[in-house]
Amino acid sequence: MDSIHVTISRPRPRRSGPERIDRPYPAAPRLDLVEVLHGREVADPYRWLEDPEDPRTTKWADQQDRLFAEHREGMTALPRMRDAMRDLLAAGWVSAPAWRGGRQFFMRRSAGQEHAVLLVTEADGTERVLVDPMLADPTGRTTLDAYQPSQEGDLLAYQLSTGGTEESVLRVMRVDTGEVVDGPIDRLRYSSVAWLPGGRAYYYVRKLDPALVPEGEAQYHRRVWLHRVGTDPAEDRLIFGDGRDKRNYYNAAVSLGGRWLTVSSSTGTAPRNDLWIADLWEGGDDEAERDARLDSPRFRALQEGEDAFTQVRFGRPGTAHEDRVYLCTDRDAPQGRICVTTAGDLSYENWRDLIPQDPEAVLEDYTVLDGPLMSRPLLLTRWTRHAVSEITVHDLDSGDLEDTVPMPGLGSASTLATRPEGGHQAWFGYTDFTTPRGVYCYDGRSGQVRRWAAAPGLVNVPAVTTRQVCYSSADGTTVRMFVIAPATAAGPTSGPDRPRPTVLNGYGGFGVSLAPGYSAPMLAWVESGGVYAVANIRGGGEEGERWHRAGMLENKQNVYDDFHAAADWLTANGWTTPDRLGIHGGSNGGLLVGAALTQHPEKYGSVVCSAPLLDMVRYEQFGLGATWALEYGSAADPEQFDWLLSYSPYHRVTEGTDYPAVLFTVFDGDTRVDPLHARKLAAALQHAGTGRRPVLYRREAGVGHGARALSLAIELCADTLAFHAAHLEQPSSEPRA
Repeated sequence: MDSIHVTISRPRPRRSGPERIDRPYPAAPRLDLVEVLHGREVADPYRWLEDPEDPRTTKWADQQDRLFAEHREGMTALPRMRDAMRDLLAAGWVSAPAWRGGRQFFMRRSAGQEHAVLLVTEADGTERVLVDPMLADPTGRTTLDAYQPSQEGDLLAYQLSTGGTEESVLRVMRVDTGEVVDGPIDRLRYSSVAWLPGGRAYYYVRKLDPALVPEGEAQYHRRVWLHRVGTDPAEDRLIFGDGRDKRNYYNAAVSLGGRWLTVSSSTGTAPRNDLWIADLWEGGDDEAERDARLDSPRFRALQEGEDAFTQVRFGRPGTAHEDRVYLCTDRDAPQGRICVTTAGDLSYENWRDLIPQDPEAVLEDYTVLDGPLMSRPLLLTRWTRHAVSEITVHDLDSGDLEDTVPMPGLGSASTLATRPEGGHQAWFGYTDFTTPRGVYCYDGRSGQVRRWAAAPGLVNVPAVTTRQVCYSSADGTTVRMFVIAPATAAGPTSGPDRPRPTVLNGYGGFGVSLAPGYSAPMLAWVESGGVYAVANIRGGGEEGERWHRAGMLENKQNVYDDFHAAADWLTANGWTTPDRLGIHGGSNGGLLVGAALTQHPEKYGSVVCSAPLLDMVRYEQFGLGATWALEYGSAADPEQFDWLLSYSPYHRVTEGTDYPAVLFTVFDGDTRVDPLHARKLAAALQHAGTGRRPVLYRREAGVGHGARALSLAIELCADTLAFHAAHLEQPSSEPRA
């Protein structure tokens, strides 16, 4: 089949007329392939693009590379966006510390570093680098995926992966010398590592050997194992997971002191879990019996078969509350609550509310301050109220509210960290739209908060104004959105001065919240005169589990309706116009913008669709797709198939439509979402559209769905921002001041 000839508009420099060139899109034969699924005819003309090894696919992708490179040369905002990204990311960031045995472990990325490094601070204040991914791999393609210090802080388990695959290899080092004393152990993916006291062994999660599972299922079949440090992993003892759903994810944890082992299990990304507990001290004080019990713990179910998510913690040994069991749960409380019981009676009927559900705020986290310097023990709880973090202080015995922790601003706080052995301080990371991530410390004795560690770099953050607005979706539901604009564009309460190029971002899935946070791309866009909006649509977790479930399975269209309504609000209130409104999303957010551009192409001027899901009829057959069926539904079920087909972007493409300018960005190392989705929709849009605005495909090798080196992040973000600028008539392409 001959190439499809279209007319592509080159990016427009500073509002001058577009320079048009005739340029053929790469040839993409359309198969006459129609399947009858559950009585419905489903066309799939680009099925051949699913195979990355097909010579036609490789030729097509190579030609798409050249087409994007040609278009990129005309994106006049690119140098400025690249400079802005580099300057704004020079702020770096620092994480809250994990305390073990008097040592503090934390992550930090300083200006110019390609990756954050893992450091340790000794009791005397000496600071050392423990893991630097660039020393492991100077190409920058290796990332530190996870780390877990032992309970005593003398050993460190850490996981590295290469090429964006997120397929981690686990090693253990001695913290004092840096000597690797255990590993490598492969077939991990962000595994929990649950250390036993003394550092002699740990429980962890590992996939089965691919040779032992059916073809195509190597990504699944996880199990919990016991590993003794220094032994051959082939000798590890299988502890849990045999015979269960192949899609299950597991998490293992051992309580301080080593008595209690808990295993949590979730089928795929389902918003519920089963929970088991084992007493590792069962059988008395005999050391040999206890050691044998590690190999075969006797589990009893704490929660099984319930449509709820529950986490369990145990009281600190040696305190007045050591027999207490804490349960953070959304069972019968979709906003979350904290219950208490005792290990002697874990039945649900015995759970007692300590911190009840809040009708508006969502419970995120909690910790206990019960050190010897405390006059009485306290409980700290972290909440989000309409996506903004709060921390409250409660009496540990009664749960009564005592105080609210002063926050640095209207932003996002990270997990509360305390010393495992007890103390009077709690540390938390903090960020907002203009504040790089730093760390604050709360003192339970005085009630005071101080900045403990600032982001290491100094940056010139542009002056912006931020507001949170409310709007109505199609069914009347109230949805919230953050609107960030240049300080000169509008006052705190006044409307915009004029319509501006605007980028709207959203996610809307898996209970993930889009909370305020420092974003170099957002600031670079606003600094150049544009507006950036973040919609907290259904499917996310901003308003609790009900909000999430209102945007999953049969309710998925609510997500897209909320997003379209956000676009309508921005145009109706004078912030932008449809031809100057861009949308941007990645992963599930890529599905969001894919659905948006195929449902209402007239509402948007440009689209950046990154690492997206787009063929919802076949998504379960690739990558980790099967684990997401409890979020989206399964095409194997007739009713759920109808849900999926109704919004599947690949199947909604209509010939002769004037689609927005579209840029797909994909990553060859992505083991979560297969790039085939973007290939198929790109080909479909290139065939069907009028050609007035381009459909482009940008791919990268050696990176994946998650973390990447700083220089690669700068190039990706600069390209996507410059693409929006080119097609939304963003006026500023001058060098950054």
